[in-house]
Amino acid sequence: MNDDTGTRPAADTASAAPQQPAEDAEDRTGKHAGEPHHDDLGTRLNWLRAAVLGANDGIVSTAGLVVGVAGATDSRSALLTAGLAGLMAGSLSMAAGEYVSVSTQRDSEQAALALEREELAATPQAELEELTGLLQDQGISHDLAREVARQLTARDALGAHARVELGINPDELANPWHAAWASFISFTVGALLPLLAIVLPAESWRLGVTVVSVLAALVGCGWVSARLGSAPVRPAIIRNAAGGALAMGVTYAVGALLGAAGV
Repeated sequence: MNDDTGTRPAADTASAAPQQPAEDAEDRTGKHAGEPHHDDLGTRLNWLRAAVLGANDGIVSTAGLVVGVAGATDSRSALLTAGLAGLMAGSLSMAAGEYVSVSTQRDSEQAALALEREELAATPQAELEELTGLLQDQGISHDLAREVARQLTARDALGAHARVELGINPDELANPWHAAWASFISFTVGALLPLLAIVLPAESWRLGVTVVSVLAALVGCGWVSARLGSAPVRPAIIRNAAGGALAMGVTYAVGALLGAAGV
């Protein structure tokens, strides 16, 4: 006889309860929802760091130049001329330097990929053994490393060897023009701050506004660079601000001495 007023078995109650998906905090690939998982994350961070460093360089070098000139003369036109000349020279120099540097890096990467492509075509078995050994060096057992090497080779032999052996992503080689433009723009943006700060205010406010603006910008650059690199923030800010203050102090002293000497 059935008891309609009785309670249902615990097993039935449990089975009726909605199951919480195990993927709430972690998906099936092991990626946590709160963490960035982009294949090009490292490349993006490198570009951001380069942009921050370029802006920082533009701030410090241009500030040192215009503050040094301000120590020698009060002429607004002289300050503007010196600042613009420093801005253009610095931004073009950085752009050219980045283009040459990244072009050399890209040429080296392409040469290494070409050699790896030839080796894969000529001695595929030896390359498979090499990949197996490299995977073993990362702590994988021989049998598993061999199976992983086989699967990677079957899917994309050049890509596997490029990433594991050479540390290169063949699909994301550095672009020298991107590097050149990024450096040019970031340096220019950074250099505009001290240039405008020294030219726009009245003569009595000129130096103070420039120093405060530059130090505030350097604090911001130090904070951003530390955050991007997951480094302690305070030391980065102190180093950045101290370096900028030292540069401005030295160049102002030199400019004041030269101005007093009538040079």
